[in-house]
Amino acid sequence: MLVQAILKSKASDAVVTVPASATVSEAAAILAEKRIGTVVVSDDGVTALGILSERDIVRELAANGSGCLTQSVSEYMTADLVTCTRDSSVQNVLTQMTERRFRHMPVVEEGKLIGIVTLGDVVKAQLSELAMEKDALESMIMGH
Repeated sequence: MLVQAILKSKASDAVVTVPASATVSEAAAILAEKRIGTVVVSDDGVTALGILSERDIVRELAANGSGCLTQSVSEYMTADLVTCTRDSSVQNVLTQMTERRFRHMPVVEEGKLIGIVTLGDVVKAQLSELAMEKDALESMIMGH
């Protein structure tokens, strides 16, 4: 299965972004309002500069206190993005997320942000694929 299938199955292909100049507090408010775990940092909504997660914010709060809330997201974002394309295999994405311990991966093609996949999206896709395989095997065994 490819990332393309996940993107097609999502309710929306919109990716929530914030500019690099946004404050951590502004980003946290967006995360809470949208009930999401990550925002992609992008000044134009097209080019992904980085990613900022709830974990990044909590880690910084624990280390340095609430002063980080007034700093720009560019100070705390992960700038070394791991991305995939529509043609990436779901298994490869799951492996990267597991090994590198993150839950959100931007989908980027030709330098443009076209979507985002979450660990939940990937697990759901894998479970769906397993269910289809199980049904096909049961049909073969039953002779239908």
